[in-house]
Amino acid sequence: MDHKAAQDERKTLVGEFISVSEAFESSEDIAAARALARSFLTDVQAVHGLPVSGRAMGMVQLVVSELVTNARKYAPGPCLLTLDIRNGTVEVSVWDSSTAMPTVLAPDPARVGQHGLEIVMALSQSFQIHREPVGKRITAALQLADDPGGDPAGRQP
Repeated sequence: MDHKAAQDERKTLVGEFISVSEAFESSEDIAAARALARSFLTDVQAVHGLPVSGRAMGMVQLVVSELVTNARKYAPGPCLLTLDIRNGTVEVSVWDSSTAMPTVLAPDPARVGQHGLEIVMALSQSFQIHREPVGKRITAALQLADDPGGDPAGRQP
């Protein structure tokens, strides 16, 4: 393959939109949500050739687990997990039917439990909560490849 063809192939991969969604209805599905994330990121790397570090693989599964756990714990009905690849990041988005906005508590090492959103925010490049016509959507973005500067979330100082 010549240099121009290699550049064209990279542009196609970078510009390509890759996504997967699945609904989860019970707490037993949290492991299935993690498995979906793992399988999706494995395919992103193997099929689409995008780099996914081992650290990113673990962090995405942790974020999926925390967000789906919260949705299953605090909202009636199913939740919808969506994973989108955009510009070297994976956006983890969880919709649920509850209109109650989550409370992000201040860090407290003496508190037992309720550290999920704290963890998600620490691992993510960005974190957003949006009201939807029905319920809400929480979205966290994480880098697919390790940051050469060492920040696991890829934030700039």
